[in-house]
Amino acid sequence: MKPASRVNDIQEYYFSRKLKEVARLNAQGQDIISLAIGSPDMPPSKQTIDKLCEVAHNPHAHGYQPTSGLPELRQAMACFYERTYDVHLDPMTEIQPIIGSKEGIMYVTLAFCNPGDKVLIPDPGYPTYTAINKIFGTQIVNYDLREDNGWQPDFEQLERMDLKGVKVMWTNYPNMPTGGDTRIETLEKLVVFAKKHDILVVNDNPYSLILNEHPLSIMQIPDAKDYCIELNSMSKSHNMPGWRVAMMIGNKEHISWMFKIQSNIENGSFRGIQLAAAEAYNTNTPEWHRENNIENYRRRRLIAEEIMRVLGCTFDPSQVGMFLWGKIPEKYANVEDLTEAVLHEARVFITPGFIFGNNGKRYIRISLCTKDEKMREALERITKVNYNK
Repeated sequence: MKPASRVNDIQEYYFSRKLKEVARLNAQGQDIISLAIGSPDMPPSKQTIDKLCEVAHNPHAHGYQPTSGLPELRQAMACFYERTYDVHLDPMTEIQPIIGSKEGIMYVTLAFCNPGDKVLIPDPGYPTYTAINKIFGTQIVNYDLREDNGWQPDFEQLERMDLKGVKVMWTNYPNMPTGGDTRIETLEKLVVFAKKHDILVVNDNPYSLILNEHPLSIMQIPDAKDYCIELNSMSKSHNMPGWRVAMMIGNKEHISWMFKIQSNIENGSFRGIQLAAAEAYNTNTPEWHRENNIENYRRRRLIAEEIMRVLGCTFDPSQVGMFLWGKIPEKYANVEDLTEAVLHEARVFITPGFIFGNNGKRYIRISLCTKDEKMREALERITKVNYNK
């Protein structure tokens, strides 16, 4: 037996592969501190957990659930968008609950792209955009994000590109991995670009509530529903990465196309998870978010900035989100010279930027999803090795 050719076109996800190495080092007693993965280490609210437990104790709650999602969850998602972004959505036709943004990327690709169609993907960018499009046989066309442009799309460069055959453009603001903040003028230009070239723009928006004073959605821009889709997730904003609750936002027709794909792939998630997610959207106030997320991330960000300085890296202090993105010193020939040294000498796992694309080859990313005391210990270990000599 031989695998399908698509298996040879992609690699195992970097973190999946690297975490096996970290596990081996830990088994040898190395006690690696991970500052790599963006998985919130704080729990969701008590009301969220209580609702899950309440539903789980109901003997009638454990059957298959509708793929379309419970009305309670759809309504809560619509209220979240109204409250957070001042965007009005019809909860029954313009929102579709999904079990994660990765699945959303898959549904968008299957609903809008045929094999051979072109897809615009940012460099640097989330590796899943590239992997899923490779799996489904689209042509990947990278567009540059640069530090000197605030990690925003260069629309003059985009206009010079051959856009014939491009069906979808992926964007991600606030940006991961770079921390580039959302700009209203960027969202406006994206909608104009989509209309001009008949390209679907998809904004992946899970980081807008993390160390960000002004959450924005592309759906705030006039006509965006006709030309854009937005993905959003509870993983970061509500400390629920393992719960797998996310949503697709768009107009009725676009949602119906993606739902046709989704309904042939999955059933709705457990009733308890859906009702608990609705509880989280309805009860997690800005005050809860500030006390349970922002204050913690703000403290950790200061430690991450000190780690960057000790490593001799430069960074933009205005970046947002749950990571810190920094440029490595010129003395390193490539980024893994630094990240592998830090892993094996200081026993700290940080992310090399090359996994996000060619434009990330001179950068590292530090996650803020580690307890304060562990981050301080990582700083002490790195300081003792003295990489900034």
